[in-house]
Amino acid sequence: MTIIEFLQLLHDSQLGTALRESLYMFPIIEGVHLIGLALSVGLILLTDLRLVGLFLRNVPVQDVLHQLRPWVLAGFAITFITGTLLIWAEGPRIWQIPVFPIKLLLIALAGLNAIWFEFKYGRTVLEWGVKPEFPKGAKVAGWLSLVSWTAVVICGRLIPYLEATQH
Repeated sequence: MTIIEFLQLLHDSQLGTALRESLYMFPIIEGVHLIGLALSVGLILLTDLRLVGLFLRNVPVQDVLHQLRPWVLAGFAITFITGTLLIWAEGPRIWQIPVFPIKLLLIALAGLNAIWFEFKYGRTVLEWGVKPEFPKGAKVAGWLSLVSWTAVVICGRLIPYLEATQH
């Protein structure tokens, strides 16, 4: 089964049809998706800016990571669940827009970067987070995160505009 066939199966399902045809559900899900995105990516932005040394310089990195992590994860969970429902409702159409697969790839890369940071530096932040200069890898992870999440948001916002130009 190809990706497009799988997306078509979701699209044609009872849930896909209900989401797509509901006057209120699709816009509500899309709105909640954007709120989750603002929560997760907004807080990731603050965390990354701290890692690269451009924001909250007087706040220990451990404090930023520890206090924001639950909110970032909650926002990401909201975004993931609502994004899945949006794909469920309109997957075949969205997959045809060239920036959508790019968006998914960028999300995967951002996730891999976050996992790499967590295993390489997140577990030892108490050791290096109090030093005036952070490990180069931690800064690189911060910059990669900033760039990749910015690109994810740009790709997401391009979807409705590029769709309109494809007709």
